[in-house]
Amino acid sequence: MTYECNLCGYVYDEDLGDPDNGVRPGTRFADLPDDWVCPVCGASKDSFEKQ
Repeated sequence: MTYECNLCGYVYDEDLGDPDNGVRPGTRFADLPDDWVCPVCGASKDSFEKQ
C-alpha cells in the first residue's frame, strides 16, 4: 500500500519503507512512529493520503 504527501507528492511505499530514515521495508504506514515526517518536505503523517 502507498501513501502520498499532500504537500510535496512524496510517496511512502510500505513494501519499501524509508530505510534512509530508519524505517524497515514492510513497515505499515500506521506503524510509523508518531514523530515520523515526510523525508522530502518535513510534513507530518497527517499530511499523507492513502493511494
